[in-house]
Amino acid sequence: MEKKRSAKISIVGAGSVGATAAYALVIGGLASELVIVDVNKEKTLGEVLDLSHGAGFVKPVNIKAGEYKDTKDSDIVIITAGAAQKPGETRIDLVNKNIKILKSIVPEVVKYSPNSILLVVSNPVDILSYVAYKLSGFPKERVIGSGTVLDTSRLKYEISKRLKIDARDVHTYIIGEHGDTEFPAWSLTNIQGIEIDEYAKEVGCKYNEAVRAEIHENVKNAAYEVINRKGATFYAIGLAIKRIVEAILGDEKCILPVSTLVEDYYDINNIYLGIPAIVGRNGVERVLKISLNDDEIKKLQSSANVLETVLDASFPKEEVAI
Repeated sequence: MEKKRSAKISIVGAGSVGATAAYALVIGGLASELVIVDVNKEKTLGEVLDLSHGAGFVKPVNIKAGEYKDTKDSDIVIITAGAAQKPGETRIDLVNKNIKILKSIVPEVVKYSPNSILLVVSNPVDILSYVAYKLSGFPKERVIGSGTVLDTSRLKYEISKRLKIDARDVHTYIIGEHGDTEFPAWSLTNIQGIEIDEYAKEVGCKYNEAVRAEIHENVKNAAYEVINRKGATFYAIGLAIKRIVEAILGDEKCILPVSTLVEDYYDINNIYLGIPAIVGRNGVERVLKISLNDDEIKKLQSSANVLETVLDASFPKEEVAI
């Protein structure tokens, strides 16, 4: 994919996440052409009309409610379709329903946009990213999950509240599953290069194991809290999608904890996990082998084991590319 800031982008799924992602992409001026596909044709058309009516405030973009054939030659295809997480459900609870839906989507995407980058957002995102990778036959670099990009932003928010600092000055990651086994890489966390405990001491803010545990719980349960109150999460994930897309189109070579295929990584193999990776015009251009402490390594391996167990039960390894 040539370096460019504006491109043809297709979104499969016109629910809350897909529509909000479309809104973020339009505001960001990232698409010259935007196609939205969903089984609910009327809702899709309504979303497209609503977005199009803002034409006087954004860069020119051709927004269309279409069929899969209209996605032909997309640079990026974003998959947000699937059963939504309901109150009381975990992301893993969605796995069988959404694998079935994905099996109907991926062949159509491959048929019309064989050179595209697939960005999977539907949950459980790590499982579905792996399934999309196997079904598509695309190289691993071109099948990306939104991973823990959103979770990492949530972590930065929680830290910034306590340390009274701009969240953009917090450098850290949530890694592993986008779900209940995710965890913060505290050993890597710093405030513009200053170790977090040193910074907290300098500014007189409380920072200890109890604070870390509370922050972790808040991040891990963030989606549940939002879903219980308003039914769905979509604003922040819409912004996370925009961030990943602009990194790809701008060939930024930036580091984002997207979900990508992990191989020979602390004895973890052949699974998708949220891991810091360099993202550019070719998708995931390099997975970074970050230095974790022993406790973090065990947590990452545990997260991978949970996902592998679910994957083995729901998508046998013999299922291969279409």
